[in-house]
Amino acid sequence: MPSGSENRGPGSKNTAAKSAKAIKAAKKQGGVPASKRGGGVKRQIPWLTIGAVVAVAALIGVLFVNLLPKYQDKEAVAKFAPSASNQDPSSAIDGVVKVDYEAGMHVSPAQRVAYDQSPPFGGPHDAVWATCMGTVYPNPIRTENAVHSLEHGAVWITYNPDKVDDAQRDQLSSRVDDSSGYLLMSPYPGLDTAVSLQSWGHQLKLDSVDDPRIDQFIAALRLNRYVYPEVGASCSTIPDSYDPSNPPPFDPTAPGSDAVPMDGGGITPDASEATGGAGLPTAPAAGGGNG
Repeated sequence: MPSGSENRGPGSKNTAAKSAKAIKAAKKQGGVPASKRGGGVKRQIPWLTIGAVVAVAALIGVLFVNLLPKYQDKEAVAKFAPSASNQDPSSAIDGVVKVDYEAGMHVSPAQRVAYDQSPPFGGPHDAVWATCMGTVYPNPIRTENAVHSLEHGAVWITYNPDKVDDAQRDQLSSRVDDSSGYLLMSPYPGLDTAVSLQSWGHQLKLDSVDDPRIDQFIAALRLNRYVYPEVGASCSTIPDSYDPSNPPPFDPTAPGSDAVPMDGGGITPDASEATGGAGLPTAPAAGGGNG
């Protein structure tokens, strides 16, 4: 009886040849079935994860762009901190005017001083200082009281209300409100620039509230123990003597012939309140830096 192989016809030979070719082709393809060579399930792209990563990266970029300039500004201002080797850093601030004034010359509440500068930043002054613990006065205040605050290490920020709008005023006052004291701010009618900063014996007039020299001036001269006369003196309110909610008003008229001259007109300097007055807190002893 003929074997099964002898009964295979031409069709069987063709089938065997096709199978051999298929096996050979599969070997060339690394033995990977056709279903695994692109014909299977497509890989899912994690769009949510990608979106989250992009959002975080964008947030980091925004924070970097916004915080870096502030950090750089802070570092730049820190260079104006006073020290034993650099006692008056304001010397490096363009536009600062310096005048030597004798301290401790007091006038009465009814007297006026014929100041040589406007706003004044030294010379005879009222025996009572204007409260200067980060105080923002909405109305102009009496200059004789403000000058006494400078003698205690404060910086007085003044502005022309006709040249500074509400937003700019708020920008200035934010520097005062956020301070730890020894700053005061008030409008100054007739000021020849938009802004003027005063510390004892120092003044800087500026045309813009955005000027970086504002922060430099404050850093250099606020509580700078090397330049103000009464280190340790208070800036707090004197009870029953000065009301910051209702301070003595600014007098826009020119001082009369009876005004006290800048040399004091024979006034004997009084250093009795160098410690801030009896029962009142005193200023930090270091001023602007321990050197």
